[in-house]
Amino acid sequence: MVHLLTVGWLTLRPRTVPWVPAANVKPLASITAELAHGPWAALHNLGGSMLLLAPLGVLLPLAAGRLNVSPLVSLTRTVFAGAMIALSIEVLQSAVPGQVPDIDTVLLNTAGVALAHLAVVPRARAGLRRRKEDCQGATPTIPRVGLAPQADVLAAYRTYL
Repeated sequence: MVHLLTVGWLTLRPRTVPWVPAANVKPLASITAELAHGPWAALHNLGGSMLLLAPLGVLLPLAAGRLNVSPLVSLTRTVFAGAMIALSIEVLQSAVPGQVPDIDTVLLNTAGVALAHLAVVPRARAGLRRRKEDCQGATPTIPRVGLAPQADVLAAYRTYL
């Protein structure tokens, strides 16, 4: 929650700028323009967009709290949720003065969520499953006990009315 509030504050606050470029609705246009400036400039400018929502790739599966889930289903859910959050931020940015919506930011944010999920979650879930199995140990067994012969131990103290 704190992460999303920080992202909202960073991306949705108004900025005062002398001019605002047009919104980019052509996919991969700004990515190719950044790559034309060189690899370091592209890494600097595009890396920030990938890192902005990347923690959600780990935080969203943690919020679900499931250990035994298909990796493909988990990745699909997480990437879809990350894409919807990135898209909603870009739609909200269209109403904020000084902020310019860019479809490539949605793509980069979603890629960051997917890479963070793939890098951390499967290994973490496997470790947690192993840890859970180690804590539980093997299923305890109860040794079979034969029935004792039936004896009337209190026969001397019985009184019959």
